[in-house]
Amino acid sequence: MRYVILGGGAAAIGCIEGIRAVDASGPITLVGAEPHPFYGRPLISYLLEGKTTREKLLAYRPADYEEKRGVRALRGVRAASVDAEGRTVLLETGEVLPYDRLCLCVGSTPFVPPMEGLDAVREKTSFMTLDDADRLSAMLGDAKDKRALIVGAGLIGLKCAEGILARAASVDVVELADRILPAVLPPEASPIVQKHIEAAGVRFHLGESVKRFEPGVAHLSGGGSLPFDVLVLAVGVRPNTALAESARCRVERGVVVDDHCRTSVEDIYAAGDCTVFPDPDTGALRPLAILPNATMQGETAGRNMAGGRAVYDKAAPMNATGFWGLHMIGAGRYEGEVYRSQSGDATKLLYTKDDRLAGFLLLGDIDRAGIYTALVRERTPLSSIDFELIRETPQLMAFSATERAKKLGGAAQ
Repeated sequence: MRYVILGGGAAAIGCIEGIRAVDASGPITLVGAEPHPFYGRPLISYLLEGKTTREKLLAYRPADYEEKRGVRALRGVRAASVDAEGRTVLLETGEVLPYDRLCLCVGSTPFVPPMEGLDAVREKTSFMTLDDADRLSAMLGDAKDKRALIVGAGLIGLKCAEGILARAASVDVVELADRILPAVLPPEASPIVQKHIEAAGVRFHLGESVKRFEPGVAHLSGGGSLPFDVLVLAVGVRPNTALAESARCRVERGVVVDDHCRTSVEDIYAAGDCTVFPDPDTGALRPLAILPNATMQGETAGRNMAGGRAVYDKAAPMNATGFWGLHMIGAGRYEGEVYRSQSGDATKLLYTKDDRLAGFLLLGDIDRAGIYTALVRERTPLSSIDFELIRETPQLMAFSATERAKKLGGAAQ
């Protein structure tokens, strides 16, 4: 069995692990557009901040990882198209790779909306890759005299702000929505995190967009203007679907996969940020562009590609991050009846609906978040547990002896 994986991120690594869990020797070829070995993309802000080094970042996986797993890695190479009938991949180098099973782990690309004068801005970058971080670092230099403007107050934009604040004269963030992290936080939580980040020194301009750029100046939709030296575009991302389209896979805002990570074309699988899949609750197609999903989808695809049987049916939106010491973790949907508790700097929000914990968010104190995450992922009926107890302090005693045994690996306590 010949396996080809297009992409070199977390989904691709998960796919390798999934294949090797079933097939120890089948040849695997990995084609990655980035020239670097696998690295943890969420760590690039820490590289800019000086909390990690390039060497440590690139050592995220051992240097001999691919060799040990029998993987031929083609890095800094792009695939041009996929011939599903001929079962081949054409590379931009002209090489043709035959495959028996193919997995698309091609991720997403920064979305840059049309903005007047943007082409004239010389010092600009997105913030998704190690090369982006290197480019931004070079733009900032060491003098700490550059004014940075970030367009977008999502996770990417705010992690960038955290990474560069100490290296810039100022950091301004423009966001079209009326609050920060609009796709990650519920409305009641955004002001808490915003206040914390503002205290660190970041300035927000919410409900605004850039109407026009001039050299060194961004003119805002509300009539104001912001001077800047370095521009970071972090408006959003779009799934990479061109290769799936060339293979005539079903594409609807992303590559459509089922709970086995199969596309609509035989022997072609897909995983990670390039995909959309049926929501377990509604059946509607949706993306879930987070690293744990990419890894688990990749592993599911890999096992099935190698002839195993694996299902990924417990996908749930989840984010675990933090800014300037404020840790936060949330999962599920922020809808339904809301329970809120506050203790010092810690905030807890629990959302219940239809006898289930639909979602939760913890700010500050994230201890035992795994229990809430399990309730969301497993869709546990709240009537089957002592939710009054677990609502105050998450603990296994709220579960039945049978459920505690499952969660403790067979040893009920």
